[in-house]
Amino acid sequence: MSTFKAIRIDKDDQGYRAQLTQFDEKDLMEGDVTVAVSHSTVNYKDGLAMTGKSPVVRRFPMIPGIDFSGVVTASTNPNFKTGDKVILNGFGVGETHLGGYAEKARVKGDWLVHLPDGMTAAEAMAVGTAGYTAMLSVMALERYGMTPARGPVVVTGAAGGVGSVAVALLAKLGWHVIASTGRASEADYLKGLGAAEIIDRNELSAPGKPLGKERWAAAVDSVGSHTLANVLAQTKYAGAVAACGLAQGMDLPASVAPFILRGVALLGVDSVMAPQALRQEAWKRLARDLDKAKLAAISSTVKLEDVLSLGPEILAGKTRGRIVVAVG
Repeated sequence: MSTFKAIRIDKDDQGYRAQLTQFDEKDLMEGDVTVAVSHSTVNYKDGLAMTGKSPVVRRFPMIPGIDFSGVVTASTNPNFKTGDKVILNGFGVGETHLGGYAEKARVKGDWLVHLPDGMTAAEAMAVGTAGYTAMLSVMALERYGMTPARGPVVVTGAAGGVGSVAVALLAKLGWHVIASTGRASEADYLKGLGAAEIIDRNELSAPGKPLGKERWAAAVDSVGSHTLANVLAQTKYAGAVAACGLAQGMDLPASVAPFILRGVALLGVDSVMAPQALRQEAWKRLARDLDKAKLAAISSTVKLEDVLSLGPEILAGKTRGRIVVAVG
């Protein structure tokens, strides 16, 4: 087919707008692999793109959707052939390169990962960039030498996409997980994922002291700002914090005290440009270490035409877990 269903973002004299439309295949961008997209997902960055609340989109028109799964329909890349099942996360897709909220995508093969054995395309997008980021965060802690024997781990934004998968992964790996959330109603949900304790995010979200009582050995933070500063201030001696998000803000109003008095390490986690070997390892680990029943419990599915209404919801922190978009 020469045209296909897609969500298109435009910015012109009429303003900034996102709408479901028909997109012409000839207007796809350059790439050596074409994919029939079956599934995508809703991430925080997708919410920013669809609402225009932050200038994440740097090319117009744009198809949002920073990740997708599907089947290769054409390829000149030696690593992929017609019929291969693939996943894409990051590399500016949905920001500078046409993204996954469409029935077709054309991308560089170097951006793709083969779908791991034992995982479906829908499950891959139930994981999505958020869950893949959670896995990268867990791996960063492991590379630093952090183990469950060192003490508890705190997960901020625990009811969100990154947080939900992080809680499930860490619990299965044997950690005592402390889940921080602003939604008391989600306590049973988080305990079902394996959280041992639930704390109110208000304990961490306000300006705090340079150092606090040592409460956890490790952390996965997707919030940033004062929350990250307080997580650092309350991390045990020689502990580590994996920082992967900015839901509260990009600032870090902290001091050097946790670093020079307790030897705490701040580990930056980037999912967008992570090298291929790290991506492949992360997806293999997800297929092995993420409980499929828990993945099903944290995910829901919507149609492509329903995605536009979810942009404001995810920015307001009103969504739970992972939202899979059935595209094809």
